[in-house]
Amino acid sequence: MKDFEKLGVFYLGREFDAAAKQPTDAPVLYDSKDLVTHALCVGMTGSGKTGLGITLIEEAALDGVPAIVIDPKGDLTNLLLTFPELRAADFTPWVTDDDARRAGQPIEAFAAGEAERWRRGLAEWGEDGARIQRLRDAAEFTIYTPGSTAGVPVSVLGSFAPPAGDDPELLGGRVQTTVSSLLALAGIEGDPMKSREHILLSKILQDAWQAGESPDLAVLVQRVQQPAMARIGVIDLDSFFPPAERFAFAMSINALLAAPGFDVWTQGAPLDIAAFLRSTAGKPRVSIFSLPHLDDSQRTFFVALLLNALIGWMRSQSGTSSLRAVLYMDEIFGFFPPVANPPSKLPLLTLLKQARAYGLGIVLATQNPVDLDYKGLSNIGTWWLGRLQTDRDKARVLDGLESANVAGASRAEIDSLLSLLTSRVFLMRNVHEDALTLFQSRWTLSYLRGPLGRDEIRRLNGGKRAAAAETAGASGPAAVAAATAPSDAAPAAPGAVARRPVLPPDIIQYFAPASSSSPAPLRPMLYGRVAVRFVDARLKIDETREVAFAAAIGDGAVPVEWEEAARVELEPDALLPDPPAGVMFQPLPAAAAKARNYPLWGKQFSTWVAANESLELLRAPSIGEGSRAGESERDFRARLQQAARESRDEALERLRKKYAPKQAALDEKLRRAQQIVQREREQATGQKLQTAISVGATLVGALLGRKAFSATTIGRATTAARGVGRAMNDADDVERAQETVAAVGEQRRRLDEELAAETATLDASSTAATERLETIVLKPRKANVTVKLLALVWF
Repeated sequence: MKDFEKLGVFYLGREFDAAAKQPTDAPVLYDSKDLVTHALCVGMTGSGKTGLGITLIEEAALDGVPAIVIDPKGDLTNLLLTFPELRAADFTPWVTDDDARRAGQPIEAFAAGEAERWRRGLAEWGEDGARIQRLRDAAEFTIYTPGSTAGVPVSVLGSFAPPAGDDPELLGGRVQTTVSSLLALAGIEGDPMKSREHILLSKILQDAWQAGESPDLAVLVQRVQQPAMARIGVIDLDSFFPPAERFAFAMSINALLAAPGFDVWTQGAPLDIAAFLRSTAGKPRVSIFSLPHLDDSQRTFFVALLLNALIGWMRSQSGTSSLRAVLYMDEIFGFFPPVANPPSKLPLLTLLKQARAYGLGIVLATQNPVDLDYKGLSNIGTWWLGRLQTDRDKARVLDGLESANVAGASRAEIDSLLSLLTSRVFLMRNVHEDALTLFQSRWTLSYLRGPLGRDEIRRLNGGKRAAAAETAGASGPAAVAAATAPSDAAPAAPGAVARRPVLPPDIIQYFAPASSSSPAPLRPMLYGRVAVRFVDARLKIDETREVAFAAAIGDGAVPVEWEEAARVELEPDALLPDPPAGVMFQPLPAAAAKARNYPLWGKQFSTWVAANESLELLRAPSIGEGSRAGESERDFRARLQQAARESRDEALERLRKKYAPKQAALDEKLRRAQQIVQREREQATGQKLQTAISVGATLVGALLGRKAFSATTIGRATTAARGVGRAMNDADDVERAQETVAAVGEQRRRLDEELAAETATLDASSTAATERLETIVLKPRKANVTVKLLALVWF
């Protein structure tokens, strides 16, 4: 295992030696848990900020952490340019004529040079094509283009779905940002506290959401003209907002519906955060929302809706201290200003304050420090500071660090370090570390080509557009119409009449809502709604769900065949007591006009449901954990992966605490041994010098003195001889001290190997993503099937 391939850490680069102006061999490893306290990356154009952001997203994907990426400029679409084999042919479609022309080379030759440059760059940082392949295998990468079909479009205007849960604070904030975004898209400036347009539309949307409705723009236009409320506050509606002015306001919103290209906003993938983060099989996703084709109002509108949807998803998750997902927002210029309050600012503040508790890491990036509201960044724990353009930018960053209470170094020290930064060199301040870190970011696995054009995005996504745009299935009146359409087994009878059939008072009769403005003749169906309870004490399951079916009524010996019934998403509360005006009725079969048949059909319905309804659950055999009722495979795998990651992080922390005292003791022992070596060397050097002096003095005295063999000369010779002996002993002491240093170093190396071996056994997070799950099928007992309603319903 390479020195940077460790569990729960992101390989960002290597420490940078400012004096030598080059990186060292020491890797900079960032704990994934630290990202839960959020991060900010600041740097001018050319500072390497985009490369560091892509590096961070790549490392998260390699660790099985999904990400939502908001990309206003289009730089981060390069995450899909990953070529494991690093062939020139892989690079050729993505190099531009301009780049090749500037290099004075044909495109093929330039692409070959880029492939070789990437191979060398990866090798210098200890990476290769195999790591690129791991990245591609670890996560799905998709480019979404709201308001465009270049990538996968996003359906955000088909309906405005209410936020999950009943938190009034969440509802109020969601209403405010949604209305502000919609007004901005329509070109209307609306103050939430003063604007009549904002107040009226907020009231309409809030009432609809409290009633459980998901109104679309057409419904909002209608309700602006004819609101359901009579007063706004204590003032009657017409005095607060006269009808003529409401009509003009409705026309402004209606202009959005009539605008060219508006239909793109109503098609594509639904705004479902869980689906953006993981596939149906639970595989992590990196969903890149590319926005350069949108104007400022459209970007603000979409970003605000996406952030609000993310808040709703976040609050539906369990608390955790491990990293569950990442939100990366590039170039936040205009989205988080210090003075103004665009619709994106409030949800961003909410995420920065609350996302930590749910394991959602927020990463913001900008090249314009003066456009940041630093007071809102006090919850950010990691700062990556790249090269800045002006002294004003540097002063703004220093002010921000002080206002965010980021300690660890003085203002003068940080100022001095910022002056040393070059391209791809960053100063990191992490509140979880004791000191500042100067490092150079690693070579990205993705090919940094620059922003991609629409045709290139379309080519990259390929067939993903159609697949991602498919919904899980229709519901409501349209689904009812499809489910109850005449079949070959029970053809609709001819001879529709305009008069409503007369039925005995004992027969319960309702009418389904019309699925279009010109409904076809109504067809009689037997509608049954039933509550089914599934119980399994061993699996700790006790789940009750209600389902509804519609079956055709015929004239044969068996008028109702429940085996041919269709499931319908139609609540009893939606059934109408009277038919729409002017409709026609198909003939009513004779059996449907006899009240005594309905109790029998009810018993048959109950028996059929007991035999055919089931509750399917998933089970992970390796850990014995089962899915919850209604939990999809994606959500089940996500829960397993999160639990494994939390367990892994806890185990890593325990290992670090277990080995830390031993490492510290050996480090101290090594330090003392090295001090002894140094001391013995100094003593040996001094003794050699003294001995040399004694020997020299003796020789001089013997050669030049008058009495060559005097007692003094003989004494000096004896002293010199003893000095030679002591020098030899000192040399032996140095050698023994060096052996001690080597022995302690070997103990430290073996301890590190032991820690690495134990760490390598902890990676269980990938098992949850790939393990073959078992399917457990629960069938209800007949006694646990309760018919709630059986009625004749006209569809």
